[in-house]
Amino acid sequence: MDEIRADMGDSQGVTRRDGGAIPGHDGPAFTISAPAVSRLPVVIAAPHGGRCYPSDLLARMRHPNISTLRLEDRLVDRLAEVVARETGAALMTAHAPRAMLDLNRADDDVDWDMLGLVAPGPAPANGRARSGLGLVPRRLPGMGEIWRGRLSWAEVEARIEGIHRPYHTALADLLAQERERWGAVLLIDLHSMPPLPRIMGQESATIVVGDRFGASCHGALVARAFSHFAGAGMLAAHNRPYAGGFALDHHAAPRRGVHAMQLEVDRAAYLDSQLIETGDGFDAMARLLSSLVFALGAQVAAMGGQRPGEAWSEAAE
Repeated sequence: MDEIRADMGDSQGVTRRDGGAIPGHDGPAFTISAPAVSRLPVVIAAPHGGRCYPSDLLARMRHPNISTLRLEDRLVDRLAEVVARETGAALMTAHAPRAMLDLNRADDDVDWDMLGLVAPGPAPANGRARSGLGLVPRRLPGMGEIWRGRLSWAEVEARIEGIHRPYHTALADLLAQERERWGAVLLIDLHSMPPLPRIMGQESATIVVGDRFGASCHGALVARAFSHFAGAGMLAAHNRPYAGGFALDHHAAPRRGVHAMQLEVDRAAYLDSQLIETGDGFDAMARLLSSLVFALGAQVAAMGGQRPGEAWSEAAE
């Protein structure tokens, strides 16, 4: 893993650490922000919010203005930052864009044809690369090919070494640290989605809760999430159409007290009508997610045999 750099603190006792490297760009691949002493056993990650685009990457895209927006979980990192600040949860935000490398895919989920190479072994079981949305996205529905030409394996390997590997190593270390402190920990992998279509005139879900069909998270935490959304009048769906990806498969270990849940939030619920900038619903969605983090954090702490501190309990009320 690349060394995590540039420890910085702020007036609230939050430490920020940069890590990884984006090939062709002088910025870090990700940032970890966490209180010096954690206030609840929750880690929020936003792997698809990165917007640091190297100029040569944009030059190689057929329609960069459209493709980048469609690939991003637009401004979900800002939503995550507000929730982390309000709750004291640890936060991990990616700066590397999904167009360059998808942090929610396995590092072997490669479309070898887009590199002009033959796969060195059997194709990965999930086969997302075949749909055009593997480790390096290749195609978008309704648009076709994203890139003007083929990539080289050396380019992909540099992205894995600079972005993917250090990100997931650092996330694993952060989860282990919180698991050690609290006895249990919850990863909330925060994403956003285009508005879901209505089916037979029925209202579509605003949030999709993914737990890999029960494999990545204790059922009581999932039930608490659904109860929370129902109490707020927010329609949520379970695992359909998003059950979670590599982050949940790789990091979740419920039997060892490491739980992981993916949340997909409808972009129309927090962005403007063009789905580009924050909109009127941003603050309300941040409050909803913050109260969820407080509720789930208390439950995870109880699972680990711990009780949140008095100041934390007051903040959660």
